[in-house]
Amino acid sequence: MLPGGLTDIYSNISSADCPPLSDLSSKLPTGSDKTRSGAGEPPRRFEYATRVRAGLTLRELDRNQFLANLDACVGVYAAAMNPPDEQLPGRYVIMERHSGYAAFRAIAAIMLPDGGAAAGGTAPDGSAGPGGSAGPGGGAGRGGGAGRGGGAEGAQPLLVGFTYGFHGSGGQWWHDVVRRAAASALGAGTADDWFGDSLEIAEVHVLPAHQGQGTGLAMMLRLTAGRPERAAVLSTMDANTRARRLYHGLGFTDLLTGFEFPGTDLPYAIMGAPLPLPGASPGEARPDKPSRW
Repeated sequence: MLPGGLTDIYSNISSADCPPLSDLSSKLPTGSDKTRSGAGEPPRRFEYATRVRAGLTLRELDRNQFLANLDACVGVYAAAMNPPDEQLPGRYVIMERHSGYAAFRAIAAIMLPDGGAAAGGTAPDGSAGPGGSAGPGGGAGRGGGAGRGGGAEGAQPLLVGFTYGFHGSGGQWWHDVVRRAAASALGAGTADDWFGDSLEIAEVHVLPAHQGQGTGLAMMLRLTAGRPERAAVLSTMDANTRARRLYHGLGFTDLLTGFEFPGTDLPYAIMGAPLPLPGASPGEARPDKPSRW
């Protein structure tokens, strides 16, 4: 059992509709470049930036880079999803485990200082803020942040969103549960079409103050661009949320609705889309030359 009694349900469920946590201000440690660091090597800076709107840059993270910035990503998750504090250590553990899955890819959306970043973001200065750690045993949820109005924060890059996914395969909890349900409801052949070679998108979160500005769309296109899988799949709340409308707009269709994961009584929709997504192409996966932060 994970801390807080959490199960491995992908949490990209309704982040676009959750209220902000105004007292959350966890910090993003300095990142690294796109090349995987060797064992024992310190993380280096992010690489392969893609400008998507004024002041906003997308950075692709490999596993080492993602783990180096996991506290900050959990902080964004907490601000977007507003979960009970006791669930945050479990969510940290889940994300950490996901980063070890095959073909893991993460995308970070970072607001640069010259873009006039809004307060309440996550600044990459290498600290978690006074009393604010999002890792196991930390308290980056309600009341556990660094407080409001950290003076130097406005002059530093802010993590405003992140997403990640990986290749789905047997032995992964979500994959096994959902594929079995799809086979029962849709038939084994259809389930294999969708889940036999899939990119499983586990998390998509944007800080509330930065939602509705195209950040989630840009991250999704970047995450899926150039992927070799034939389909992308995810779970989201079975409701008319902003997140679900985004997925429908990207070509995702409902595979299962009213689906309840073991241990929950909330209705989910299981969605899938053929790859590449509309608006994404193999050429968008990375720019010709890496840029550094």
